[in-house]
Amino acid sequence: MKPTKRNKLTIASLLLSTCFLLVPGAHAQDKVIAAKDVEWGYLNPARGDKSPGAADLWGDRTKDTATGMLVRFNKGFESPPHIHNITYRGIVIEGEMHNDDPNAAKMWMPTGSFWTQPAGEDHTTAANDKTNLIYLEIDEGPYLVKPSKEHFDNGERPINVHADNMVWLQKSDLVNIAANGVSVAYLWGETSSVYGTLVKLPKGFKGSIKSNGDEFKAVVIKGSLNYTQNNTSRQIELNAGSYIESSTAANHSVEGANESETIVYVRTSSKFSVTD
Repeated sequence: MKPTKRNKLTIASLLLSTCFLLVPGAHAQDKVIAAKDVEWGYLNPARGDKSPGAADLWGDRTKDTATGMLVRFNKGFESPPHIHNITYRGIVIEGEMHNDDPNAAKMWMPTGSFWTQPAGEDHTTAANDKTNLIYLEIDEGPYLVKPSKEHFDNGERPINVHADNMVWLQKSDLVNIAANGVSVAYLWGETSSVYGTLVKLPKGFKGSIKSNGDEFKAVVIKGSLNYTQNNTSRQIELNAGSYIESSTAANHSVEGANESETIVYVRTSSKFSVTD
C-alpha cells in the first residue's frame, strides 16, 4: 500500500524521536539550565519594569502547582505592605534582602540567607545592593500579591536565617557525605517526603551528587560549577542562578571553581549522596 502523506509524517516523527533517544547523554528526565540562558519576564507583568524581574526554573507560578523561580530586584526596591495567598520560601543568591513586618527594622540578609513568608501575613520586601537576586519556591500556586487588609493567620510563623547563623553539618541523616570538606544545612521539610537543604562544596571540588528519588531539583546559590552531562565529556558552566533537575535516579557529575566554595540548594524526595 502506498504511504499517505499523513503516514509519512508519522514515520518521520518516530524516526526523529528514536534518533534523539540514541544521542549519548540525552535523558528526557534530566534538565539543566545555565544562568545565562534563563528567560526573564516580570513578577507582575501589569507593572512592567516597575515590577521585579521573574523567571520560572520549574513549574508555573500562575497555576495551581508547585514552582521554583528566580526573582531579581533593583537597588532601593521596597514593596508596599502586602500579603500573599500562599506561603513561600526565599534564598538570597546575590545582594542584600530584607523581608519582615512593615514596622520591623531592616535586617539585610546576604548570599546564602534563607527566609519563609507565611500566607496571609502582612510584610514588606526590600533590596539594598546594586544587584539583588533570590530563588523563591512555593508548594502550591498561583503566586498572588494581595492588599494588607486581606491579611489572615494560617498558623505558620516566619523564619529569617542570616547566612552567618546557618548551621553546617559534616555528617547528616539528610545526605550521605563521602567527600572531604562537604557540609550540609537543613532548611525545611520532612525527610520522609520532600525536604530542602543547602550543600556546601569546597574550593576545587570534583565529584558527584547522586539522587535516588523521583524528585531532585538543585539551584546554584553561590560560586559556580562545571556540570558534565551523562555519558559525554561536554561540560556546562553553571553560575549562580543555574538549575539542575532529574526525575529518576541520576549521577550528577560536577566540578567546583578553584577560587571559592560553591553552595547549592537541593530540593529532593529522598536521601542523596555527595562523593568525590
